[in-house]
Amino acid sequence: MTPPGARVVVTGLGALSPLGPDVPRTAEALRAGRGAIAPAGAGEPVPYRAAWPDGALDAALASAGLPSGATRRTSHTVRASLAVAGQAWRDAGLHRRRPDPRRTGVVVAGNNLNGAQSAAAAARMARDPVLVPPRLALQYQDTDHVATLSEALGIRGEGLTVGGASAAGNLALAHGARLVRWGILDVCLVVGALAEPAPAELRSFLNLGAMVPTVGSGPGGPFDRSHRGFVHGPAAAALILESAGSAARRDAPVLAGLAGCAAGLDANSQPDPTVAGEADAMARALGDAGIGPADVDLVAAHGTGSPLGDRVEADALARVFGRARPWVNAVKGLAGHALTAAGLLSAVAVVVQLRDGFVHPNPWLRDPIDGAPRLAGDTAVTTRPRWAVSNAFGFGGFNSAVVWRAAG
Repeated sequence: MTPPGARVVVTGLGALSPLGPDVPRTAEALRAGRGAIAPAGAGEPVPYRAAWPDGALDAALASAGLPSGATRRTSHTVRASLAVAGQAWRDAGLHRRRPDPRRTGVVVAGNNLNGAQSAAAAARMARDPVLVPPRLALQYQDTDHVATLSEALGIRGEGLTVGGASAAGNLALAHGARLVRWGILDVCLVVGALAEPAPAELRSFLNLGAMVPTVGSGPGGPFDRSHRGFVHGPAAAALILESAGSAARRDAPVLAGLAGCAAGLDANSQPDPTVAGEADAMARALGDAGIGPADVDLVAAHGTGSPLGDRVEADALARVFGRARPWVNAVKGLAGHALTAAGLLSAVAVVVQLRDGFVHPNPWLRDPIDGAPRLAGDTAVTTRPRWAVSNAFGFGGFNSAVVWRAAG
């Protein structure tokens, strides 16, 4: 049994995004700075998008090693969750030697995941109510991810979904880490679920001014003066969090440690972020990990490419880190914004960089904004980061930060 206050480690990773259908190919794209953002096709609701490579979901599922029939009658979004969860499960060696299923749990990051599916069902109903699939009653609920993952992997411990707009991924990691720390679970699968917004939802982001509005001068990029908003990039990602004792009992290699986390609200329902809220989350996460700003080598910024969001985050980073100036990068500049899964994709990117000894580039960067943090340029920086912070902030004043420690 995991003792209260247990050290939390990462033993497995899974990823499916515009960067690739699995973690090895994601790592290659990160190191190369190979982005996937391109103009959208005619008739699409937004001018830019980042899309998966053809056949990526099938390739991701093939690498997941799931039981026969696990994806039968599941939705597109749940198949993506199964794919990345299966990858992480196998990466952690849980298919060979698993702990007590009652002490294994699952936390799914995501809310409002099935807008596209619901819109399609509404169109069917307008034609003929009999055409509405009976399983929609299960599948439109975000909890279908938890239930299907638990069935496929035999998980019998605690399971839940965590919302929080674009901070949902970090909030799910924080909740999973606490379940392990507090001794409730030995192992927790944390999944950032694929969000498929309806066309009207994407258009509303555009009308709000949050997304790149026109093809025009290009998509821009985080912390560059060319930034004009975010580009949607569908993704799912997963981590296996485990107590250090459980990993040792299973002889599972440790990829990194989740050393600290913090979250808070701005008491503001609007989409405008605050320096104070973001800085407070980072500072409290560092305190939770027991380290100071000078210890941090890398910050994975929220970095959406929004002029206001970038300005606020740059100022928050300056407030917390001062002259320490760790390396900063933003995976959204390569893969787009995965919405509620963004924090999990960023977490996978951080663990890969800690494990493989590099800082991924920001190849769009040409003219940094005033007061920009220490940003990696066109090529990867070869280094051995020991400590990293990943930020995730969401509309409605959701602020969060997670602190990571390199293995060893």
